[in-house]
Amino acid sequence: MFSRRTLLRAAALLPVATPVIVPGTAGAASSLPDLAPLPALDRRSFAPHEQRFAPYLATLAPMVNDMDDSGFFAGGWWRSPAAPYNARVQEHVFTLAWFYANARPWNPYAGNAGLLAALDAALGHYLSLQHADGSFPEYNRNEHGLAPTGFGIGYLAKTLRILRATGALPGRQSQLAAALRTAMTWFLNPANRTAWQEPLSYANQTASGLAGAALALRLDPDPALARSLTEAFARIAATGVSPAGFFYEERGHDMNYNFEVMLPELADAYYSNPDPHLVDMARRFTGFLSYNLLREPDGSGYLVNVAPSTRTSTRWYDEVRPDPDRTALNWTFVRMVPLLSAFLTAREDLADARAAWSASADPVTPLAKQDTSPRILTHGLHGERFPDRQQRIAAISDLPYLRSQDFVELRRDAGQDFLYVRKPGLYLGGYFGDRASRSRTGLTFLWHPEAGTIICVLNDNNHACWSTVFPGQVPDSNGPLPATYFHGAPGGSVWTGGQAPAAFGIRYGNANVSTDVLVTQRTIRRTVTANAAATEQIPLILQPEDVVTFTDGTRVVFGGTTTATADGFDVRRGRITIRFRWGTPSQATVAAGSVRYFRDGARRFHALRIPHQGTFDLTVTLGSA
Repeated sequence: MFSRRTLLRAAALLPVATPVIVPGTAGAASSLPDLAPLPALDRRSFAPHEQRFAPYLATLAPMVNDMDDSGFFAGGWWRSPAAPYNARVQEHVFTLAWFYANARPWNPYAGNAGLLAALDAALGHYLSLQHADGSFPEYNRNEHGLAPTGFGIGYLAKTLRILRATGALPGRQSQLAAALRTAMTWFLNPANRTAWQEPLSYANQTASGLAGAALALRLDPDPALARSLTEAFARIAATGVSPAGFFYEERGHDMNYNFEVMLPELADAYYSNPDPHLVDMARRFTGFLSYNLLREPDGSGYLVNVAPSTRTSTRWYDEVRPDPDRTALNWTFVRMVPLLSAFLTAREDLADARAAWSASADPVTPLAKQDTSPRILTHGLHGERFPDRQQRIAAISDLPYLRSQDFVELRRDAGQDFLYVRKPGLYLGGYFGDRASRSRTGLTFLWHPEAGTIICVLNDNNHACWSTVFPGQVPDSNGPLPATYFHGAPGGSVWTGGQAPAAFGIRYGNANVSTDVLVTQRTIRRTVTANAAATEQIPLILQPEDVVTFTDGTRVVFGGTTTATADGFDVRRGRITIRFRWGTPSQATVAAGSVRYFRDGARRFHALRIPHQGTFDLTVTLGSA
């Protein structure tokens, strides 16, 4: 296979009247040599903690050989748009620098002159994109963007550290140092509303700049910028964390950006500047996390209460997450925040997974384009101290819904209610009030201590929310649903906080439908009153071994579509039976969707749908047979 640059050079030899111009080169002559193809990698030659570098090593030559001679990373390997003005595309300067600087038995590119030339060109293109005020663009050349500047400070600082350690490219070192000072001056300015809002719009992007600035100021101390950084740590703690405990992303919570991006960026910052605000933020978020990751009793891992997520749709976390793991650096806070151990891979399990990787005969193949995040590599620079199994088990036992069998936790922020109700036979979640466009309101999950998760709502999906659905697939959950809470049945004494009542009521709705929910020890009763005919829609998570039967005797086919005329159905999972009853026989359907859960894909989404004429009364009873 020929590289893009080789093909362009060949085209330049054809007898055409117009010279070939490589995009982004402004007519520059070809000068970058191709990297030689990589021989087959021996998995056994990689130290366990460096296995994450293997697929990046396999990707290095194809990625470099796709570069334009201007230094632009063409080929679409990282970030979009894959355009010469997008500074984020250039973040792989760190990857090139690391492989150039680090000699390993498996790294044939260490000290490679061609790779250094490519790095030099890539840095030249990267720095040419910086605006005079220090910011960088992403979506158009004239943009002064937070994400390209924040993440860019981190990648450029890490690259500068490598260049100084090797003595390579001294001219670029000076340029990088100057670019970092200008970028930090722009980024740390509290009057800069692109970087700082109240509350923050994209807290992960702001955190990335703080992590980069912390390292840059270790490399080149600057008292004025250091004071600005200290002030910025306090500012992000005040404006980036919700009173509910999550980090702000588009006015709300997003599990992926909070747990996989923001928290690791705070950890990265902590290595260069152990500001106490960082630990406090990690502790506050871990408390929120502990209500929203649902542990499966069979040890598969955690399902995500994803309905409130504003930007992405991460649905689960496996019990063992081998490399590459975007959450790996979160172990940084385990000593100060022991509860966080519950959500990390135990060191013994990670060692087993890495031993299996090393023993595998499968070839190491290049990463898929766009799935090449250099953060995986940068977060492997600080060593590892994952919790051991015993520490992890202790943390899991301290999760609020495992530690206690009776509580109501209501967390609020800016018109959003995050509700968690625990009773001896169930754990129920809800998300009410205002919401962002991808979020879905209403009841969001139902979990049983032995059976695990039975119901789990997806975000950004009108076919997978626990909703009253009107014709045209219009669910009430795709919009605001303000709620009131009660001691006992809805309509009685209003609950405003404090001790959990023996029976807990919820009333929520909009102009078209009102829903009452009564939660007791092992039962949920949901009563719907709509102004038109509608359908009750319940997003189930079923397992292949479940025995699911309608009350008329019809057996539900796992992974298929089953219709019956019945007044209920039962899910039998091990010793536990969950009974759904709706009183009046109706033509109900259980239909499988394409969504699966966990690495093995055994669990599968199924939607239960029961049409009604505007009133519907459902009772769900969770208990043993």
